[in-house]
Amino acid sequence: MNPPNDSDTGQRSQQPLSDAAKDSLVKTHNLFRTFIVVVLGSFFVYQLDIDYLWLSAILTVAAVVLGIMVLVRAVKLKESRLVMIGAICGLVVAAVQVLLVVSSALFFNQVRDYQQCARQALTQQAASQCRTQLQNSMPVQLR
Repeated sequence: MNPPNDSDTGQRSQQPLSDAAKDSLVKTHNLFRTFIVVVLGSFFVYQLDIDYLWLSAILTVAAVVLGIMVLVRAVKLKESRLVMIGAICGLVVAAVQVLLVVSSALFFNQVRDYQQCARQALTQQAASQCRTQLQNSMPVQLR
């Protein structure tokens, strides 16, 4: 019997990448890693305190810009699908983060008062009172 050919099994030998292609791949992966760190940083800074909302907004804008750059590079240069899917998922998270930052900025005083109340709440009843206070402080259209 003859050994199977590589073309029959569907395996292709990959050609070695040129230096420019390797540099492009490294740059795309570094941008992708930076994008992921900025998205996560924006989310975690948002969780800290409402007083850091400005930092979360800056990181969110940076995440959106980096995400678009990574997505364009991944599509244009036909990079790996994992990078493209990661960029799309990260952009969805960044879009949700934009909504959180904007809503927190619109209701900054109410959210700040709620966070102060929730920090001091030691029981479930006190935490429930903080949520009720937040609901009552919101405009009637949003209740």
